[in-house]
Amino acid sequence: MAAAGLGTRDKLIAAAQEELIQGHGHLEMQAVARRARASVGLAYHHFGSKAGLIAGVVEAFYDQLDGVAFSGAKLPAASWADREKARIGAYVAFHYDHPFAPLVIGPLSRAPEVLDVEIAFTGRQLAGGARMLEAAQRDGIVRDDIDPHLTIALMIGGIRQALIGALTVERRPDPAKLTDDIWAFMAAALRLPAKTKAGPRRRG
Repeated sequence: MAAAGLGTRDKLIAAAQEELIQGHGHLEMQAVARRARASVGLAYHHFGSKAGLIAGVVEAFYDQLDGVAFSGAKLPAASWADREKARIGAYVAFHYDHPFAPLVIGPLSRAPEVLDVEIAFTGRQLAGGARMLEAAQRDGIVRDDIDPHLTIALMIGGIRQALIGALTVERRPDPAKLTDDIWAFMAAALRLPAKTKAGPRRRG
């Protein structure tokens, strides 16, 4: 049942998410409308089509993820490395806790109706990650000979594949260990020292 206190559009998104989970990636507009206690006409009014509704659900998922692990996240900042490892931890925890995550990074990621949403979110991740690495290079934390754009693309792709593997096995890896393993991969890709100092290195 759609959550109380939400507007019609949000109720439809919540209802559609539940239908997608129960239907393993499939839904019918009539079923969504019944769950949201709204008319089918309102569903089409807000989203235009079933494809538009599915895209809306995926976009809402990524908006939540952005708030938890990226632009809206409040992460500990004792050091650059601590903050970025905490970001990975928040990213992993969000996917572990969210019942829609296995569908989003699995079957729905290949659905034509969500391709634009996937491309837009990945583009924001790549751009933001490259800026983060460029800032770390200016502060002397990350080496200057690393290409920020290539490196962040490799890291994002690797993290996504690790999550797909973790979420689709019968017994999921411990999230803390998965976070440690992903961070070890990132630290190696960035050629960070074994112990990263709390502040930037001094130059000159």
